[in-house]
Amino acid sequence: MIEPRSGPLLSLRDLTVEFATRDGTVPVLDRLSIDLDAGATLGLVGESGCGKSMTALAIMGLIPSPPGRIAGGSIHFADEDLTRATDSHLRDIRGNAISMIFQEPMTSLNPVYTIGEQIAEVLRRHQDLARRAAWDRAVELLDSVSIPLPGRRAHDYPHQLSGGMRQRVMIAIALACRPRILIADEPTTALDVTVQAQIFDLLQALREETGTAIILITHDMGVVAEMAERVVVMYAGRMVEEGPVRDILSEPHHPYTQGLIASVPHLQTEVSDEPEDLMEIPGIVPSLAEFGRARCLFAPRCPRASDRCRREQPLLAASGGQHKAACWHSGAAPA
Repeated sequence: MIEPRSGPLLSLRDLTVEFATRDGTVPVLDRLSIDLDAGATLGLVGESGCGKSMTALAIMGLIPSPPGRIAGGSIHFADEDLTRATDSHLRDIRGNAISMIFQEPMTSLNPVYTIGEQIAEVLRRHQDLARRAAWDRAVELLDSVSIPLPGRRAHDYPHQLSGGMRQRVMIAIALACRPRILIADEPTTALDVTVQAQIFDLLQALREETGTAIILITHDMGVVAEMAERVVVMYAGRMVEEGPVRDILSEPHHPYTQGLIASVPHLQTEVSDEPEDLMEIPGIVPSLAEFGRARCLFAPRCPRASDRCRREQPLLAASGGQHKAACWHSGAAPA
């Protein structure tokens, strides 16, 4: 395994992304600050609509404009601010130094080209390989992600593959140029649990072999527990808790994080054939019109919200070691 260098490979500082909506301009990402070390795996967790995928699109330079734009902050990758990079330079980086696995491979793969052609195209674009060399390398990549009979499968079209195999193709494309950062956005959506486990095992093995840093976007704290060293919990475009996975799982300080952990199914350890009851987080994610308001956006769903929570926005603050939380009642027992 390649040893991680000291210091962050990727740093987001006060990143703010705004979207124009019918309700006015709203910050879908509100002053987000995240570090990713080389060779590390960072979990990005939260419900749908919290800003996880928007963070990935901002890093990749794929914010749709209009209606969106990066309104403030920076994205430093290897000492370069990507928010100031030209479109041409970002195209050179995407799929090369930074790659992404999107949620649904059937909408990401081109249905009219074979999977071998699609992998080879990435290699020709970024590695300047000749056509035959790119094809041979594409077959090798299919083999590396455990697709059987890769030489034959390279001639298949996406619709001829199962969901799990299509996701492996997406991983092969993402890793074709041995990127320094791999963003995996819900990489096992709609796959059965057996295939999910195989995909996560594959990502772990590839990270250990290549030293690629991974940002794992998910709503599942159980996946984060298996895959990541650090985790960022997001809610309504803001970071509400961040720190080492072990610390956050053993002692979550924000009530939203506590709710996410309590909603993960576990079998009872006691002698019982019945699974334990699961907790649900009451209420719904706030509408975009609420994003950016100067208050705790989780307060309407929080069992311990006070008047202060409804008036003032809590800022992320250390709550022990490298563990940080944005809560006026951090660590307090629910009311």
